[in-house]
Amino acid sequence: HIPGYAIGGLAGGESKDDFWKVVDQCCKALPDDKPRYLMGVGYPLDLVVCSALGVDMYDCVYPTRTARFGVALVPGEDPGTLRLKSNEFSRDHRVIMEGCLCPACQGGYTRARLHTLLKRNNPLAATLMTQHNIAYMMYLVRGMREAIMEDRYGEYVRRFINDQFRGSMNGGRDAPSWVKDALSEAGVDLHSP
Repeated sequence: HIPGYAIGGLAGGESKDDFWKVVDQCCKALPDDKPRYLMGVGYPLDLVVCSALGVDMYDCVYPTRTARFGVALVPGEDPGTLRLKSNEFSRDHRVIMEGCLCPACQGGYTRARLHTLLKRNNPLAATLMTQHNIAYMMYLVRGMREAIMEDRYGEYVRRFINDQFRGSMNGGRDAPSWVKDALSEAGVDLHSP
């Protein structure tokens, strides 16, 4: 009696086309009444796409590792990150993400303050960034879970993709073909209202 299934061996350098196709094949072959756990996958875009394909759980060092390098995860335009060590944030007096419940955002730590702490290698910066990235991932998966439970995941995915990839018509770039192909296979039409 198996409580669930792990899908592993991915996120190790294969193309994104191969990645999503393996995930899709595994999800189609595994029973629907058992959780499907995708090991070592943690980029927000990958979570949104792979959940559409049928994955239920994830784990990855990405949110915490990238935090230690001064990268904050945020919603919005691709890549959905802020590199707070960059000088462009030295005078940015906004918190990382409005409405975020992490100690950095709730404590009023501005992007400029975090920039300074990161540049000085202050360990507090890594702690605050890590807490923020974990809070962001919780925000992301909470939204995904609510959309699934309310039977509006397709709408959620469309909004997420449209936020990340504003489209060439809007001065941005289009979603990568692997994303479009995977979501099409999952039955998510990116052009529906």
